[in-house]
Amino acid sequence: MTEAEIDLRHAEKMAKKKAARDKIMATKTIEKGLLIVNTGKGKGKSTAAFGMVCRAVGHGFRVGVVQFVKGRRETGERKLLSAFPDQVTMVAMGDGFTWETQDRQRDIAAAREAWDKAKAMIADPSYRMVLLDELNIVLRYDYLPLDEVLDTLRSKPADTHVIVTGRNAKDELIEIADLVSEIEVVKHPFRSGVKPQAGIEF
Repeated sequence: MTEAEIDLRHAEKMAKKKAARDKIMATKTIEKGLLIVNTGKGKGKSTAAFGMVCRAVGHGFRVGVVQFVKGRRETGERKLLSAFPDQVTMVAMGDGFTWETQDRQRDIAAAREAWDKAKAMIADPSYRMVLLDELNIVLRYDYLPLDEVLDTLRSKPADTHVIVTGRNAKDELIEIADLVSEIEVVKHPFRSGVKPQAGIEF
């Protein structure tokens, strides 16, 4: 076949693909706030969620972020989003990972304080997106009643997107979610002795 013939065949193939895609897209008519869960053992759950937060900010949305267990460590995302104080409310309520505090009652109190902030954001219709970073960790250790969390998420405003991150998402949360992504490990530099680095992990 000549290059011209290959190009023509390619154009015909892509035209068929576009027609099929357009037909599928014509059936997608629902617009709603989504409940999104990023889970799994791989790196990138929070990173992907903050990518959506950046998209939402780019569209002019008001966004709330509650970080449950990552503490108040300075992170790149916090520095970046602080440049949008009228659009982004970001609170870090945890005191670090649970193996760092080694104090269950303190962790439960921090989780409750964070959850109260999160509930207020979810109930406020001015927020178009709310990120509950590492909420799955809190639920895994039973620091909050699962039924209370599920009830709040089920009754969120219809136009609000809520993103939940963290490994070991509860089956009940996965069941009510609209979008679930499981991120798995293929390779990770930590296993080769590489420490967490600015711009990659924080």
